[in-house]
Amino acid sequence: MDIREFYDYCKEIASYTSAAALVEWDMRTKMPPKAAPDRSMVAGKLGRTAFEMSTSPRMAAFVEYFNRPVVDRQLSEVDRRNVELETKQYRKISAIPPDKYEKFTVACSKGEYAWQEAKAKSDFAMFRPYLEEIVAYQKEFIEYCGYEKNRYDVLLDDYEPSVTTEDLRVIIDGLKSELVPFIRQLQEEGKRPDTSFLKGTFDKATQEQLSLDILKAMTYDFDAGRIDETAHPFTTGIGFGDVRVTTHYYEDNVASALFSTMHEGGHALYGQGISEEYRWMPIHKGASMGIHESQSRTWENLVGRSEAFWKYYYPRFQSRFAQFEGVPVEDFYRAINVAEPSLIRTEADEVTYNLHVMLRFEIEEALINGKVEVADLPDLWNAKMKEYLGVEVPDDAHGVLQDVHWSGGLFGYFPSYMLGNLYAAQFFATARQEIPDLDGQIAAGHLDMLREWQRSKIHQYGALYDPKDLVVRVTGKPLDYHYFMSEVKEKYSRIYGIVPSESK
Repeated sequence: MDIREFYDYCKEIASYTSAAALVEWDMRTKMPPKAAPDRSMVAGKLGRTAFEMSTSPRMAAFVEYFNRPVVDRQLSEVDRRNVELETKQYRKISAIPPDKYEKFTVACSKGEYAWQEAKAKSDFAMFRPYLEEIVAYQKEFIEYCGYEKNRYDVLLDDYEPSVTTEDLRVIIDGLKSELVPFIRQLQEEGKRPDTSFLKGTFDKATQEQLSLDILKAMTYDFDAGRIDETAHPFTTGIGFGDVRVTTHYYEDNVASALFSTMHEGGHALYGQGISEEYRWMPIHKGASMGIHESQSRTWENLVGRSEAFWKYYYPRFQSRFAQFEGVPVEDFYRAINVAEPSLIRTEADEVTYNLHVMLRFEIEEALINGKVEVADLPDLWNAKMKEYLGVEVPDDAHGVLQDVHWSGGLFGYFPSYMLGNLYAAQFFATARQEIPDLDGQIAAGHLDMLREWQRSKIHQYGALYDPKDLVVRVTGKPLDYHYFMSEVKEKYSRIYGIVPSESK
C-alpha cells in the first residue's frame, strides 16, 4: 500500500466536500427561495457520500496500515500528520450510521433556511422544531462517539483539538476576574468617546466599493476568491484557489460592513496562504477554528481598529463619505473603539466581546448535557444577557436568533471566538517584536509586512501542527490570556483617559 493511494482517496473525499461547500455558499448568498428543499437534498447527498467514503472499509484499511509502527516510522512529518488527522476523523465518525448523518445534513440545510426566515420575522417559534431536531442528532452522535467527562468535550474537539470544557472554565474564570472589573472601571471612571458623527445614511454601493478597497489593501487575492452579501457574514474555502468572503451592509451603520469585511478577510488570507503542497490533503485547513479566528480578529481589531491603520486609511475613507471630512482622525479612532455592553456579538467591541462568547458557551454546554431544553433558550438567553452585559433584549432577532451557527449544527464552535482573541493578542505581540516598527509599517500602508509574517509563521502550515504546539512554535510560550488583557488595558485606558486599577 502506497501513501499516494491514500492521498488519491483523500482527494476524492475532498472533491465532495468542496462541492458541498459550494452548495452551502450558494444557499446562503445567491439561491432563489423556492430552490431550498431540493438544494437541501443535494447537500445531504454530498455530505452522505463524503461521510461514507470517510468511514468505508478502504479508509479503515488505510488507517490500519499506516498506523503500524513499522510503517509510521517511514513516513515524513507531513505524511504522518495527514494520517493522524484522517485516523482521528475515521475513529470519531465511523460509529455514526450513514443514514443518520445524511438526515442530519438535510436537517441542517433546512435549519439554516428556517433560521433566516425566523430571524427576519424575529420569531424563535418558527425555528424551534428545526433546532430541536438538530440538537437531538448532536446528542445521539455524541453517544455513538463516546466521551469521558463531559458530552460537550466531543463537540469542542471538532473545532479546538485537545481543549476540554474544564480547560475553558479555567481560562474563563481567569479572564473574567480581570475583564469584568476593567469594563466596570471604563464605564464608571472613563470619558466615553463621541460617536454622534458615526450616525447617518451611507450608500450601499459606496460601502461595497469600500469593502473591495479594504480587501485589496489587505492583499486579498481576488483571482482566488470573491466577496458577496449574506444575512450573516462568513468565509468559506471551496478549495485551493477559491476562498470566498461575504459581508452584510447596513445603510445606517458604515462601521458594521467595514469591520465585518476585515474580519472575514483575515480568515480568507489564512485560507489563501496555506501551502500549495498540501492541496487536497487533510492538513489543507486551519490548525483550529481558534487559530483561524485569531487571524480574523487580528485584521479586524489589532489592525482595523488601530490608530496606525487609520493614519494611513482615513483620507481614503473620507473621500468616499463626505460627512467625515470635518472629523479629525483622532476623534474617528476613538469613536470606533467605544467599549460598552451591547446586544450583537459580531458588532461587540474588543473589551466586551468575550462576554458574549462566555454566555453562549454556558448555554450550549447546558443544552448538550440536558440541563435545559430548546424551548428554554429565548428566556435563558435574555436572562444571561442581563446578567453578563446588563442589557435588555428587545426581540428574538437581536437575541437568541442573531447567530447562524446552531442552524448549521455548529455546536462547540463559539469558544473558538474567545480563544481566537487570546491567540491573536499573543501572536501580535510576537509580530511586534519580530517586525521592525510594525505600527509604523501599518501607518505607511505596508500591510503586506504583517501578511507575510502571518504566512511564514502560521498560514503556510495549515493543520500541520495542533494549536497548542503552534502557539509555542510561534511565540515561544503556551497560550496566556494576559497578553489580551495587556493589549486592551493599554489601548482603552488611553482612549478613556483612565489609569487601570492595579496601576494606581
